Amino acid sequence: MSGSNKVLIGKIQGTHGIRGQLRVIPFAGDASSISQLKCVFIKSPKGAMEEYSVVSAKPNGKRIILTLKPFDNINQVLHLVGSEIYADRVALPELPDDEFYWSDLLGLQVVTSDGEELGELVDIIETGSNDVYVVKYHGREVLIPALDDVVLSVDLAAGRMTVSLPEGLLDL
Repeated sequence: MSGSNKVLIGKIQGTHGIRGQLRVIPFAGDASSISQLKCVFIKSPKGAMEEYSVVSAKPNGKRIILTLKPFDNINQVLHLVGSEIYADRVALPELPDDEFYWSDLLGLQVVTSDGEELGELVDIIETGSNDVYVVKYHGREVLIPALDDVVLSVDLAAGRMTVSLPEGLLDL
């Protein structure tokens, strides 16, 4: 959604309980960015954005339990499982210089510290310990761990991420 004022902030993993609550995987470093929101947008399978008011958003381990108006029953929210959640960029807190929203990283051109063009960052996988960047490289996907010693710099203005790949990563 490059150039949009909507930022991808999470994905609905499942329901929680029987009162219409949703279990959300946050795509931001901590749950506070979602818990402070007054409204969110859920992307339908057809791509339309529907706005919902946030009743509550509480951290639950590495997930968030989200309650939205007008839902109060599990049957009302089953169709939302698997959907992406977005927020208006202006409603989100500013991040520290070394943190980024996923939507800002997707589409970046990834290059090595030697200047070799690897390709476009097309997806991010949340693994629990660290994120993994999926880069299209010569018709295949290369998985790059999002670690401080691997990701050397991110320049959003230039649309570029510079990485130092672990030995043999491209040989896999």
